[in-house]
Amino acid sequence: MDAIRRILLAWSILLGGALVSSPAEAQSWPAKPVKIVVPTSPGGATDALARALAARLGDAWHQIVLVEDRPGANQIIGGEYVAKAAPDGYTLIVSDASTYVINPLLYKHLNYDPLTAFAPITMLVQVPWVVAVNASLPVHSMQELFDYARAKPGVLSYGSFGSGSSVNICMDYLKQLVHVDITHVPFKGSAPALNALLAGDISMMMVTPQIVEPHVRTGKLRLLAAATPQRIPLLPDLPTIAETAVPGYSAGTWFGMLGPAGIPADVVAKISADVGAIMSDPRFREEHLSGLWLIPAADTPREFAEYIKTDSEHWKKLVTESGVTVD
Repeated sequence: MDAIRRILLAWSILLGGALVSSPAEAQSWPAKPVKIVVPTSPGGATDALARALAARLGDAWHQIVLVEDRPGANQIIGGEYVAKAAPDGYTLIVSDASTYVINPLLYKHLNYDPLTAFAPITMLVQVPWVVAVNASLPVHSMQELFDYARAKPGVLSYGSFGSGSSVNICMDYLKQLVHVDITHVPFKGSAPALNALLAGDISMMMVTPQIVEPHVRTGKLRLLAAATPQRIPLLPDLPTIAETAVPGYSAGTWFGMLGPAGIPADVVAKISADVGAIMSDPRFREEHLSGLWLIPAADTPREFAEYIKTDSEHWKKLVTESGVTVD
């Protein structure tokens, strides 16, 4: 069966299962500490958001909520750990689209089935991306970047968070659209990639503004464009790739919270509602989302499952046209 059809079927099954009534376990849940797994390295936006949520959920639940980073293998290590955890709500995962949508399109030999292994709880945020270059690079716009790349094929390089990551796919898709040769250099997370960019070991990154904005202010990095469909409100003077170089192009990802498939529906509903309340709190948004340049997008388990089905179609197109493969 075609990969995308398997995705749609799997999420339809999960969505239907979420509607089945379960024992009223949410009344006594949580009765012990809860673990949130982050399948990326410490220091990035995913880790920061998970820790901020954990602190607030701990207060709401009167329980310890731990965050455990399990990076590696394009988020497969952390994803597999959660997929095989007991479906009782005490092990959750906060990750971007790679774990849930992209990896099923790239990997044929996983030790778990990402299409059926997770129960959607809630989307958390939409994540805007910007294109940042080392300040020593003599370009000040995306068009200048493409012209430079054409004049010096293979000289420029970009960093990502791993082969097959969302950034890898979106950058290689962009390269195909504009016919340039920019070398991909994968890293195991945003922190080592940023260090390489600052050192000049790589030329550019497509990344969340939170990662690079402090270094833009010090003059070490330069922003060329936003990868979002419209300009980022906090960066109104930064043009988009679509308006300056490639009409219609946009890139970005989202963070979501899921758990192992089979968590009782009332526990899923409780977690989703409690997370949604935190995400809608103006103080939480100001303290933990605005500074990370994240756009709140909390929804219900049903809405999240439906969104994943739609997003699977989007990523299938990008994976196919980018030419990215991993095995």
